[in-house]
Amino acid sequence: MIRQGRRQVGVLAGATAVAVVGNVAAALLPWQLGRVVDDGLDDGLSAALWLGCLGVFALGMVQVVANVWGHRLEVENWLRAAFASSQQVGHHVTRTGDAVTAELPTGEVVATVASDALRMGEVYAILPRLVGGIAAYLVLGAVLLSTSVPLGLLVLLGLPVVVAVLSLLVRPLQRRQAEQREAAGRLTTLGADTVSGLRILRGIGGEEVFSDRYRAQSQRVRAAGVRVSQTQSLLDALQTLLPGLFLAVVVWAGARLAISGDITPGQLVAFYGFAAFLTQPLWTASEAIRVVTRAVVGARRIIRVLSVREAGSDDPATPGPSPAPGEPLVDEGSGLVVRPGRITALVSADPDETARIGLRLGRLGPARHGGADDEDDASTGDDGRRGAPRRADGTEGTIPAPRAAADDPGLSRVRWGRTLLAELGLAEVRHRVVVAESTPHLFTGLLADELDVRGGADRDALLEALRVADAGDVLDSVPGGLDGEVEEKGRSLSGGQRQRVALARALLTGAEVLVLIEPTSAVDAHTEARIARRLADARRGETTVVVTASPLVLDVVDEVALVADGRVVATGTHRDLVTARDATGAAYRAVVSRAEADAADVDAAEAHAPDAPGTDPATTDEEDRREAARR
Repeated sequence: MIRQGRRQVGVLAGATAVAVVGNVAAALLPWQLGRVVDDGLDDGLSAALWLGCLGVFALGMVQVVANVWGHRLEVENWLRAAFASSQQVGHHVTRTGDAVTAELPTGEVVATVASDALRMGEVYAILPRLVGGIAAYLVLGAVLLSTSVPLGLLVLLGLPVVVAVLSLLVRPLQRRQAEQREAAGRLTTLGADTVSGLRILRGIGGEEVFSDRYRAQSQRVRAAGVRVSQTQSLLDALQTLLPGLFLAVVVWAGARLAISGDITPGQLVAFYGFAAFLTQPLWTASEAIRVVTRAVVGARRIIRVLSVREAGSDDPATPGPSPAPGEPLVDEGSGLVVRPGRITALVSADPDETARIGLRLGRLGPARHGGADDEDDASTGDDGRRGAPRRADGTEGTIPAPRAAADDPGLSRVRWGRTLLAELGLAEVRHRVVVAESTPHLFTGLLADELDVRGGADRDALLEALRVADAGDVLDSVPGGLDGEVEEKGRSLSGGQRQRVALARALLTGAEVLVLIEPTSAVDAHTEARIARRLADARRGETTVVVTASPLVLDVVDEVALVADGRVVATGTHRDLVTARDATGAAYRAVVSRAEADAADVDAAEAHAPDAPGTDPATTDEEDRREAARR
């Protein structure tokens, strides 16, 4: 907050100066009016009376000008601070990579930008008025004490007492606002998740379940809002009641002094005006309490988002030597060796197992240093030695038993040549290794920009990438083709189309190492076969890793690595592995045959199932396919 104040110190100082001038002018107006009353009573229509009236007019005009410019500067302060906070959160989130989604729900981040940032702006809007009120309070103190010490002390000491009483409500109000903010963030997350999965919910009849959850969370937000309103209404009532009582006491005391002759009628009028004016700084002080309370809650949320570490913040101070082109990429946790210039497939009975290895190759996922999480296991034989991968034609031994990678830190590393990925700068890793995950993320913008994320590709290259990904139908689905607009998250496209667009986007990066995680899971078998052949031709001679269990893809790659319990237990071609007559071959055939059966079940389910409202019967999301297979 202090740093933002330094950034807009000019506007903040200008607003504060205008607020001080305006408030002091408003504070002196009763004093000038009291002098006019006394001059009129003593001398009638004299020159002193007319000059006093001119002074009242001048003070009033100063107030008018100060209020106009003060409002403009306050709004500018609010907008600058609010948008700066929003930008700071937005820019930080873009630099955290996938870490922010692992630590915070999406709705929490959205609410921080949409709500909490505005609360920060309100602090800078009310701060000049608060400083101006304090300045006017000090000026009035000097005037009051010079006129009547008893009344001066009553006015000057009574105001802090009122503010102190109002401040007693700060902590309960802050606590209840924090509870409401937490509940609202959860509601936003639930709403976003429900909308993003609406098609799937319709397909499995789960809309009612999610609507019940949303309704229950909405009631929690409503109840929290009622509790906040109860405290806020009490604060608002006291804002009216306490200044009114304070004003009544001042008038009563002043009237007694005027009757006794201790003060003049004009001074009584001035004291009444002073007391009435002081209700305005009092209201500003109570409003500042409310604003700061909400801002503290919002600031904690913003700090929570900003505390997520940026991608690359764990880079070594002195990066290791860059791997030379053609160096092998080795995942020591699993024993996988990605040979340069070859297309390697990872196969496992547990798709998440191979997906974690693929993420590690790009320094993604739970282990950002290229290591494995607790679920990534290394394997050992019965004698405790690390099990080595076997080729498809090997007949010795069995599939090794797992050992936790945490038992041996050396197993949790990814090495590129002689350099660990953790020793390289993240920017270099991201440039040279591209990981395309199974769930693609598309953003609003032109289709050409969506595809060419690194820039420099011409239209022929874009069309060729779409051809390899068999995504030519996307050009017909997006009005305007390459120059057409893609809706946020690609909602206008089917699940299969989004996946193929993401594949074309990954191909266009021209990455030195390309890791594709389940790139064809949302397409039918005929489309998958075309993509597999074209992908193999397009990436021939380029280092590529494909995480899949599809026989159509496995049949065209250069090498297949079978993974069990976190370790590569066999390598070879698809045909070698599928025909091997040993435990490894049986395990491989079980995985591949299950994938074929699942695909057949999905095709049958799609052929006989009625079309869900709002869905494309020709294609479906990955989740729809899995659900159909389970049915």
